[in-house]
Amino acid sequence: MAKKEVKKIVLAYSGGLDTSIILKWLKNEYGCKVVAFSADLGQGDELDPVRDKAIATGADKVYIDDLREEFVRDFVFPMFRANAIYEGQYLLGTSIARPLIAKRQMEIAKIEKADAVAHGATGKGNDQVRFELACYHFNPAITIIAPWRTWDLNSRQALLDYAKKNGIPVPVTKKRPWSSDRNLLHISFEGGILEDPYAEAPEEMYVLTKSPEKAPNKPQYVEIEFKNGNPVAVDGEKMSPAQLLAHLNYLGGQHGIGRVDLMENRFVGMKSRGVYETPGGTILREAHMAVEQITMDREVMHIRDSLIPRYAEMVYYGFWFAPEREMLQAMIDESQKTVNGVARVKLYKGLCRTVGRKSDTDSLFNQDFATFEADEVYNQQDAEGFIRLNALRLRIRSLMKGNKTGK
Repeated sequence: MAKKEVKKIVLAYSGGLDTSIILKWLKNEYGCKVVAFSADLGQGDELDPVRDKAIATGADKVYIDDLREEFVRDFVFPMFRANAIYEGQYLLGTSIARPLIAKRQMEIAKIEKADAVAHGATGKGNDQVRFELACYHFNPAITIIAPWRTWDLNSRQALLDYAKKNGIPVPVTKKRPWSSDRNLLHISFEGGILEDPYAEAPEEMYVLTKSPEKAPNKPQYVEIEFKNGNPVAVDGEKMSPAQLLAHLNYLGGQHGIGRVDLMENRFVGMKSRGVYETPGGTILREAHMAVEQITMDREVMHIRDSLIPRYAEMVYYGFWFAPEREMLQAMIDESQKTVNGVARVKLYKGLCRTVGRKSDTDSLFNQDFATFEADEVYNQQDAEGFIRLNALRLRIRSLMKGNKTGK
């Protein structure tokens, strides 16, 4: 396919091997200005060398934007109001970061009057879809460059040779033969030695969590307060969204909470292995469901729960800005207006377990009705008619079967 003429490109740049090579490749192949953009989503000191490295590799300008509060407030928390989880295990830490990165990338493209954007996602993965669906949402006419789908650097050795030829430092070593992606919600690992689905992930790989075997022998109790479905305080201390998630990451990490080893189904059709650490997110989901248990109407909860797999698919596949996700979000947020209260969870040796929940304003639990002791508000004889009416169709079915068999 012929290469389209472009004047300026905004590249989603991490500073890793792939995007460093892509930066140089874009300069060499397109001969135009390239703006490198990195989103600070909570990677920590990983971002420290990014600016200098981007300039040294040929970037004409570099943006490093702190998006941590926006990430947690406008992306993570809405997703957690839905209790979203993909294939029963994955809390979507990578998936939910991509639409925000693309959103800011497109804002920079507008500021810089760039006519193209580029990313480092491969043609086999989910991220190419997530990035590009979001980019087209913000500018249907934007040119998107995905080098992995067009260049001839089709092997790890070819990448290393290109890096060596162009003076690009190679950060990947045999000591850590896997790739990782980190933000405030999680860190993911894939590739390398993890491509054997039967091999246990090595303990030295984990970054955010202690081994459960080496976690404290004493459990820790944590109280999390929710307002309209969003966490607002931990152990009575009010915190901003990013501060709260970072704090729970630390607490969960100390107790080995949130490790997941998953063989997941990618959107493009193949299975791949991902290993994840999501300590704070694991605690939040458990606590959120605990407050819902005492504040949410049964039928509302059951309808919402039936939609969780569909909502999670939308996030995983990259349809964050799609009308169907926005419609579902509006319904979910309506259900969260009464989710106000406090959950008490117990952290111990890799497990997070609810041990209590309360709501001073929206509790639907009434001890007078639920008690096993004597009461004056519930007539137990009413249950007989309730059961007989619910059994009517089953009784008729059995009678009809008996008629057919002559019994």
